Amino acid sequence: MKVLVLNSGSSSQKSCLFDLGDVLPEDPPACVWEAKIEWQGEFAEAAIKDRNGREVKNRAKFSSRSEALEHFLRTLWEGEKPAIASPTEINVVGHRIVHGGPDFAEPVFISPKVTAAIAGVSAFAPLHNQAELEGIETIKKLLGSVCQVAVFDTGFHKDIPLAASVYPGPYEWFENGIHRYGFHGINHQYCSRRAAQMLGKDPDSLRIISCHLGNGCSLAAIHNGKSVDTTMGFTPLEGLMMGTRSGSVDPGILTYLIRQKKMTGEQLDEILNKRSGLLGISGISEDMREILAAMNAGNSQAKLAFDIYVHRLVSAIGALVAVLGGIDALVFTAGIGENSADVRAGACRNFGYLGLKIDAGKNSHPSPDQDISSPDSSVRILVIRAQEDWEIARQCWRMTHHA
Repeated sequence: MKVLVLNSGSSSQKSCLFDLGDVLPEDPPACVWEAKIEWQGEFAEAAIKDRNGREVKNRAKFSSRSEALEHFLRTLWEGEKPAIASPTEINVVGHRIVHGGPDFAEPVFISPKVTAAIAGVSAFAPLHNQAELEGIETIKKLLGSVCQVAVFDTGFHKDIPLAASVYPGPYEWFENGIHRYGFHGINHQYCSRRAAQMLGKDPDSLRIISCHLGNGCSLAAIHNGKSVDTTMGFTPLEGLMMGTRSGSVDPGILTYLIRQKKMTGEQLDEILNKRSGLLGISGISEDMREILAAMNAGNSQAKLAFDIYVHRLVSAIGALVAVLGGIDALVFTAGIGENSADVRAGACRNFGYLGLKIDAGKNSHPSPDQDISSPDSSVRILVIRAQEDWEIARQCWRMTHHA
């Protein structure tokens, strides 16, 4: 069974092809083909890998993102070394949908009604849902009536208790669908299961805090295999400091800017989503690697950006420890979580009182999916590679086998 996964982002598009049998493997299998497209104005830069890890890079000008996606997907069966003989070999296509809104939590087969509902909540996640709709249309154009499945990033958080999900504004907000949805749920769910597997424990026995730290950042408090709280909210803007996003700020700042500076909703959206976070404070970059390089070279704004990032991360972890009533495992995942020893060390530094002890040597050079805690730590500290694409493929396999 061949499953194609489309993971559409605001500035990139990742596609993977999995070849699965009648039994799901426990460990994530390698893709038989994958492509990552980065959007740079009118240009699209793609890195395409085959099952042997050979990579071909390609940069070209396109009139639209849809045209670029179609072009690179065709290399699956038309390239120099095609992964499949014909597009008819693809059995199902899975899409990561960032915001499912109030109507969708579980994975669902895509229909015109589902597509309309995804479009209807695109205002909640404008950087993402529109790109995902383009992906659905491109697949329809290329593969006709192939089965398509939507897997929602908000789905894992669907059972968060009302006390954690309802905002303390007018009750009408909640009645109108304004509440905490949470995001990165596909990867948080995967990390919860993977952590239990690594520790040889039943997922229902663990209290886990999963730290998804990439360009977007969120934490999830996971108890008995379910999300019970998370830092992102109604949109992916709430919570931690991120690459270009502010995370949580005093809403009074926004009303002040509207009244005193006459700012519009569009201007505020631009500032909070694209000109804040690590980039906004440092004035250098949203990339943590560049922030650390500048900080080590003596740049004071870069150091401030790093210090705010770690302070907010520590504060949020502490809050979720309180929600869980303790912690068994702290998971670091995604680009920064997997690759920044400085961030992991900073995040763990203040939790010695919980018996949490990080092994400095293991933290310096962790391999993917490794326990980096000291042997005598009462809390396990795990680095787990993000596997959103594999989790989507798993959900597609389960959907089609239970259909």
